[in-house]
Amino acid sequence: MTFKELNIIEPILKAIEEKGYNMPTPIQEKAIPVALAGKDVLGCAQTGTGKTASFAIPIIQLLQNSKEDAKRKGIKALILTPTRELALQISECIDDYAKYTRVRHGVMFGGVKQGSQVNMLQRGIDILVATPGRLLDLMSQGYVHLDQVKYFVLDEADRMLDMGFIHDIKRIVPKLPKEKQTLFFSATMPAAIVSLTKTLLRTPVRIDITPESPTVEAIEQFVYYVEKAEKGHLLISLLQQAKNQSVLVFSRTKHSADRIVRVLTKAGIGSQAIHGNKSQAARQLALGNFKSGKTRVMVATDIAARGIDINELPLVINYDLPDVPETYVHRIGRTGRAGNTGKALTFCSREEVQLVNNIQRLTGKKLREAELSAKTVVRTLVS
Repeated sequence: MTFKELNIIEPILKAIEEKGYNMPTPIQEKAIPVALAGKDVLGCAQTGTGKTASFAIPIIQLLQNSKEDAKRKGIKALILTPTRELALQISECIDDYAKYTRVRHGVMFGGVKQGSQVNMLQRGIDILVATPGRLLDLMSQGYVHLDQVKYFVLDEADRMLDMGFIHDIKRIVPKLPKEKQTLFFSATMPAAIVSLTKTLLRTPVRIDITPESPTVEAIEQFVYYVEKAEKGHLLISLLQQAKNQSVLVFSRTKHSADRIVRVLTKAGIGSQAIHGNKSQAARQLALGNFKSGKTRVMVATDIAARGIDINELPLVINYDLPDVPETYVHRIGRTGRAGNTGKALTFCSREEVQLVNNIQRLTGKKLREAELSAKTVVRTLVS
C-alpha cells in the first residue's frame, strides 16, 4: 500500500514524497484511515515504527479540509508529549508534513524563557505540541485556552506515567471540550495505561501492531555479567572495538551520565552527556552533534533520550539497567529503526541480576550472554 491509497490530500502527499516516504508503516497504514474517519484511536506500537505520522498527518488533513476551522481562531489540536526533545521532534515532523498547507503549529516546553512561546500563541496557531508542565504554567497565566480543541493526542502515554505526569494530565483533560477526537499512542500497554484510556477514549479503535511490550526483532540483544567497578573498562573496550560507529549509552542518573563522559574523555573517546540538568541549548547542541556524527558517543538518561531519533543508530549500550522493565523496551528501540538492524548490549552487575530477569519475563525473550574477547580485560561475575 502507498500513502496515496490512504486518501491523503495532495499538499500532504507532496510533502511526504519530498521526505522520500512512499510506503506507510503498519501503524500508519492502520491508524491514518481510522483517524481520518473521526474515530478515537488506541495505538500500541514499538518506538521507531512511525507513530508520529499516524496522528500528525490525519490532524493536518482534517484541519486543512475544514472551512469552519479556517475561520475559527484558537488552538484546534493539542499534542501532549513527555519531554522537550520529543516535543521538538514532533514539531519538526508537523513542519515537514504541513509545509504546503495553511495549517499553523507551535511547540512549547520548559527549560527556556516563555517569551517566544507566548508570542507564538498570540500570533495564533492551529496545532500545539506541548509538555505538560509548561502547558499548565501558561494556562494558569491565561495565555493558553483549550476550549476550541477538536483533536487531542496523548503520545508516549506509558512514558508519561513513568515520569509522573498522570496528575498533570488529569488537570489538563477537564479543560478540553467533551466533544473531541482523542488519539492515544503508547509503545507498551500496561494495566495503568488501559485504565487511563477508559476515562479518555470513546469506543476507540484499538490498533496493536506488535505484541504488548515486545522488543524489535531486528535488534540483537546481549548481556554482559560484569562487576560494577569494571563497567567503565568494559565500555571503553567495546567502544574502541566499535571504531567509528555511533553509540548511545544509557545511564540511570544525571550524575552517572556525567561521570561516564569523564571516564571516556580520559580514555580519549569523544562523548557528550544529555540529561535534565543541561540547558535546552546545550541539549540541542549535543543532539545535533550526535545526529551529524560530530560526536560519536552520546551518554543519556532515559528522559533526555526520548527525542533521539536516528534511523541508522547501530548500537545501544545499557551501562546501568533501568528499574522498570518497560523502560528497557524504550531504550533499545532507539536502534533497529526504519527497517534497519541494530544491537543492544546490557551491562549487568551482581545487584542488577533481578532486573535482567524482569526484562526477560516482560519481553519473553532471553538475553544472550555475550562472550568477552581477548581485547576486553574485565572481571566478570562468577556464576
